[in-house]
Amino acid sequence: MQVEVTIESIRVSLISQARVVILKDVDSDRYLSIWIGQFEAEAIMVTLQEVEVARPMTHDLLKNTILALGGHVERIVITDLREDVFYGRIFVELHGQHLEIDSRPSDALALAVRVHAPIYVDSAVMDKVASLPETEIESESEPTSGSGSSADLGAFEDFVDSLDLGDLEGSEDQPPEQ
Repeated sequence: MQVEVTIESIRVSLISQARVVILKDVDSDRYLSIWIGQFEAEAIMVTLQEVEVARPMTHDLLKNTILALGGHVERIVITDLREDVFYGRIFVELHGQHLEIDSRPSDALALAVRVHAPIYVDSAVMDKVASLPETEIESESEPTSGSGSSADLGAFEDFVDSLDLGDLEGSEDQPPEQ
């Protein structure tokens, strides 16, 4: 079984400048994040933002080749996740034949936005790694650990409350200790 998704956004990590594409389940509030390369992210964004490019990009070439051969991209599917690597397939109809082409999800997504093909994720993959928006997660259960959790924030607040900021008053007039 497959879950239809749309590209909700492409984001950039402030720490590493890596790109992540956020896919949203069309029938629920589940999201799937897939880290992708800079060039693939740009290829997807150029099309979503309807930016005209002077020459065809690689994904435009793939689209043009499929169309010139008389084919039609039926859909793309994120099929699997193994050892933190996502796998995808491009489903093409060509003269009555149905072809499945192995693809990186980022390349399949860049093609899908160009040909307006539906995007799906295998339901086992969605069940395994999809997430809900933060507000829903917090209302369902209080986080117990992990970056950005209430426990981490509470520890930070306790630390800030324990600081004696009175020692800082007038310190700019004092030479540093040696």
